[in-house]
Amino acid sequence: MLPPQPPGGPPLPSLRPRSDLATHVVENQPAPRGDGDLWAGDVALREAVAREGGGAHAAALGRLGAALGRSDAREAGRLANRNPPELRSFDRAGRRIDEVDYHPSYHELMRLGVAAGYPSVAWTAPAGGHVAHAAMVYMMSQVEPGVCCPMTMTYAGVPALAADAALAAEWVPRLLSKAYDPASRPAPEKAGATLGMAMTEKQGGSDVRANATRAVPDGAGYRLTGHKWFCSAPMSDAFLTLAQAPGGLTCFLVPRWTPEGARNAILLMRLKDKLGNRANASAEIEYDAAFALRLGAEGEGVRRIIAMVHHTRLDTAMAPAGLMRGALTEALWWCRGRSAFQRRLIDQPLMASVLADLAVETEAALALGLRVARAFDEGDRVFARTGVALAKFLSNKRCPGMIYEAMECLGGSGYVEDGPMPLYYREAPLNSIWEGSGNVICLDLLRTFGRERDAMPRLVADLEGARGLDATFDGALDRTLDTWKGLPLEAEARWFVERLAVLLAASVLLRGGAGPVAEAHVATRLGGAGGRVAGAWPRGIDRAGVLARCLQEEGPER
Repeated sequence: MLPPQPPGGPPLPSLRPRSDLATHVVENQPAPRGDGDLWAGDVALREAVAREGGGAHAAALGRLGAALGRSDAREAGRLANRNPPELRSFDRAGRRIDEVDYHPSYHELMRLGVAAGYPSVAWTAPAGGHVAHAAMVYMMSQVEPGVCCPMTMTYAGVPALAADAALAAEWVPRLLSKAYDPASRPAPEKAGATLGMAMTEKQGGSDVRANATRAVPDGAGYRLTGHKWFCSAPMSDAFLTLAQAPGGLTCFLVPRWTPEGARNAILLMRLKDKLGNRANASAEIEYDAAFALRLGAEGEGVRRIIAMVHHTRLDTAMAPAGLMRGALTEALWWCRGRSAFQRRLIDQPLMASVLADLAVETEAALALGLRVARAFDEGDRVFARTGVALAKFLSNKRCPGMIYEAMECLGGSGYVEDGPMPLYYREAPLNSIWEGSGNVICLDLLRTFGRERDAMPRLVADLEGARGLDATFDGALDRTLDTWKGLPLEAEARWFVERLAVLLAASVLLRGGAGPVAEAHVATRLGGAGGRVAGAWPRGIDRAGVLARCLQEEGPER
């Protein structure tokens, strides 16, 4: 790995890469980034965590941010991404083992996240735990998002297990352990455990009621037989899954090892060759009369698994904010260190417009996600359900375009694998697809607003909290409420959901005192100012103020 940069200064001369080459001199290139700090260097993150009730976790988040900002952490992320996991179906003698080997850097980052409390802090902290958890998702997504998946599912599995007191008593302490134990052995023998999920089948996708996996009672448990098209993190110690029992679609806990200490009949057929999320394995699996324990009553499968899905959606709303922050940081570093046409890139008005627009998009996603996390902490069930769906929808729809524009700031250097931009770009579509694609989220929101009488009034009440802070926001809110006196037609659902999500993000920024960022967000996202591509801003928007906030986040120039 690269040596860490000495604190408070540039690399030692003996460690500098050689710039005077025989054929040319390497110049007009940014200095190596060296060590950074994802917490201390991000004022928007620190402010939002404090605002949303997570201030008690500042020291712990500071330690994680400092560790993740080091150059050796970035190198670990690069190695984990460039060395994808490998499936080992059999041992050398031909005995079936169904295991996955990961690069050591993957385990290094997993160990860092688990020790910091990524899977556990939401359930062990007396207050602000979901806000702290969401901040960890945001920071870790900037370094290597593939390791987030198993930790996210472990975090989200805790409320689902509450449906069975005995299972919860046995498994929850393992999931809350801060000891990462990747060993392949029965969970009772390990210092800590992780939890995965296996729901999707070929014929149904998001329509899990079409699942065909069968569950047959067998003594104290069940035997599952069937196929799962996607199984996330297949080396987890157990999986939540859905299968058709005699009483209907039911949720089950499927351990990798049986109570007798034998390998369970979970067959890893192949690993998916995915566009992104490459450090993490996703498998196509088959249950061949696999041992399973029922979670909740027969026929309550969707009701039980939705507790897990609700919480994984929080992470799929925060991850795009982290990806955008990583891409923005890379673009700012490049544009501050490179010149064209006798001026630094960041000093050129057109580039400044682009960077300021990207900064507004990033902070809006961060602020919206942490506001929703506070609703989880406060037990505000109705707002948490609608808010997390709105945040997931909007931030993930914005993420790919934002990252592409950040990549373009670097030109050709942003398109090659030497830097992190290709990783961010490949990762950008994932969280919109995972845990409900855009259309599924919109339909889910329409059902929620239709079934829960308090859902829309609760959301509107939150939006009204920003009334009077910005006339453009007030007008946009009025037009939205006038357009939809009731629920929209299904064909209008994306328009409806996008509008509510943008309003909610704007209200959080306005009330949070984001100043020029909030004003620019409202003017360009709600007021119709400018065009539809990044940086297409008219006169009168405080580009300099937005960038000053970003450059403050970036810290002093090296």
